[in-house]
Amino acid sequence: MQHTPRLSALSLAIASLFTVSAHAADAAPDATTDAAPQEMQTVEVTSAHLRSARIELSPKVGTTIYSIDSHMVDMLGQGDNTPFNEVLLRLPGVSQDSKGSGALHVRDDHANVQYRINGVQLPESISGFGQSIDTRLIDKTDFITGALPAQFGLRTAGIVDIETKEGGMTPGGRIGILVGSHNHIEPSAEFFGSVGKFNYYLSGSYLGNSLGVENPQDTRNALHDKTRQNKSFGNLSYFFDDNTRLGAMFGTYNGRFQIPNNPDQAPGFTLAGRSDAQAGTSTLPSSQLDENQREVNRFLVLSLQKSLGDLNYQVSAFHQYSQLHFTPDPIGDLIYNGVASDSRRSNSASGAQFDISYKVHQDHTVRAGLAYTRQKTGSDNTVGVFPADENGQSAITPITIVDNSGKTGTLASFYLQDEWHISKPLTLNYGVRFDKVSAFTEEQQWSPRLNLAYQVAPGTAVHAGYSRYFTPPPQELAAQGSIDLYANTTNAPEIATSDNVKAERTHYYDIGISHQVNSKLTLTADAYYKKITNLLDEGQFGQALILTPFNYAEGYAKGLELSAIYAEKDWGMFLNASTQKAQGRNINSGQSLFGADEVAYIKNNYVFLDHDQTYTMSGGGHYHFGDSQVSADFLYGSGLRMTPDGGAPNSGHLPHYFTVNTALTHTWKNTPVGKVEGRLALINLFDKSYLLRDGSGVGVGAPQYGARRSLYAGLSTSF
Repeated sequence: MQHTPRLSALSLAIASLFTVSAHAADAAPDATTDAAPQEMQTVEVTSAHLRSARIELSPKVGTTIYSIDSHMVDMLGQGDNTPFNEVLLRLPGVSQDSKGSGALHVRDDHANVQYRINGVQLPESISGFGQSIDTRLIDKTDFITGALPAQFGLRTAGIVDIETKEGGMTPGGRIGILVGSHNHIEPSAEFFGSVGKFNYYLSGSYLGNSLGVENPQDTRNALHDKTRQNKSFGNLSYFFDDNTRLGAMFGTYNGRFQIPNNPDQAPGFTLAGRSDAQAGTSTLPSSQLDENQREVNRFLVLSLQKSLGDLNYQVSAFHQYSQLHFTPDPIGDLIYNGVASDSRRSNSASGAQFDISYKVHQDHTVRAGLAYTRQKTGSDNTVGVFPADENGQSAITPITIVDNSGKTGTLASFYLQDEWHISKPLTLNYGVRFDKVSAFTEEQQWSPRLNLAYQVAPGTAVHAGYSRYFTPPPQELAAQGSIDLYANTTNAPEIATSDNVKAERTHYYDIGISHQVNSKLTLTADAYYKKITNLLDEGQFGQALILTPFNYAEGYAKGLELSAIYAEKDWGMFLNASTQKAQGRNINSGQSLFGADEVAYIKNNYVFLDHDQTYTMSGGGHYHFGDSQVSADFLYGSGLRMTPDGGAPNSGHLPHYFTVNTALTHTWKNTPVGKVEGRLALINLFDKSYLLRDGSGVGVGAPQYGARRSLYAGLSTSF
């Protein structure tokens, strides 16, 4: 494992974590130039040139950057079948939540992560169990945190900047399959190549298993927990000349999930002919409920990139559609929850993005950009409830309420910045950003940014920065329905009024250092502090895993991250550790989502955010021998927040957890079907049982246990 500090930008980079793994990049297009036509060679060189020009559009001066490539992915247990959020969990400052939904927290933020593919910021999709980004399509990812330059806005906890694979001169591909515990089966395929000036990369995969969502029980297998998912991706390019490329990207995701059951629950409500809450009897046991969720996400991006020496620009148009549909057990949900809600959320977003850079002087590079997005969101709910009064349920025959709403909103942004090389070791990037949101809230903000990078000595770099952030609430999640519709029912909130969610405004300070002790060992450290107004958080309120945003009037977050990377010829190791703290006070939007006692306490007291985790660690290593590699990695967390019986909201935390994964891979280079790789992996090697959530806390749904020991075997061939 090798750490490559970007000293010119004074960033942190895990650039080539396992460079000695000769078979790690088998899925990438090979460059066999001896017999290739001159035209194809030209396309290859032009592609590399334009990729470098596109990278230059995005400054990273004064930020913290961790780079992930195929070498790091290869050492993880499931290789490029590893869910993308699991890859990101191996980075400093990233902690896990529900694995099934892909939820993770960066520097104690809930979500607030921006995904960019080939320089284009993707519109947000509706949160759910699935992940629409497939790890195998990624050539390299820069994970950027800290005080960000003016180019990056809206979602700012972390920037996941993805460079996808592209076609090569020699057509080829890769076909593989992974099978394992919990009836896991995952076939996949990739194809790439060039035809004249046309370059293509296509990938697709299917996933089926019986552990789609975290188990609410401490058992090896969950009840009613099957999932079926398929994904596709394409990256197409046409090169008009050496400096001009027209590109198209598309992606699709379809996922179906059963919601796992928690047996031996007592009925909470009486339904005529089916249950008696007082007697604790029901004709439908909780182990036999049939709740399901379906998710859809698809996007299309068209981009024109032009490089004219000192002037580079890219203009893109995009469209994204996502939908989440939760179908309840119409009888069981009424018996156990008093509410059976058939809920559908949809989001359609279209827009454009323009980025340009111009080197006006050898010491000054000016960058500017515009972005505009128009979103149309819908929330359709058909809700079964019981009539109720101040004494509780007042009738045993349910009624149906239709609660539909929609919203069209816009996001508009502009930025201007200058990268100034004051002297050889000192670089300053300063700029300003303007953002405006018009949806459930009408707000705007000018945000100054200042980033400083200084190379103290060869191998030693420091950076510092200040950024003002403006984070609008996610429009696709913000609809909360009409409170009045549920008056005098079992779905009536304790608090009958609720303010609209607001945009978060943050003062962000960051400082860090990277020191290369020698050619084999690199150490890094980074500290940050955030002072926040209208702190945004999200919670699950109800059976469906549809998150809903709300605000704390004020809050803060602070933390420290440490990283060490050691690399030898045939082996390497990495270790990350972080400590963090985040608190908020006074819930000032979405009050109807909470209990009256919770809101009253939080109004005058700081409480920990439900996703706060004091200590997080990750690490791993590999050893390469011949055509084989053995690797292992671990995750440690001190436990997310919970509310103890009789205690203040989020005042306790769950027990710590420590999980270890191992993998063994072997490559057969010359076979009749091409290069073949075999893989064996044990996930949660020591079969640890641990709680990610216990169902308590502010905005927390059902209990969730981490997966027990799982065995996987994979086989793939590259041709």
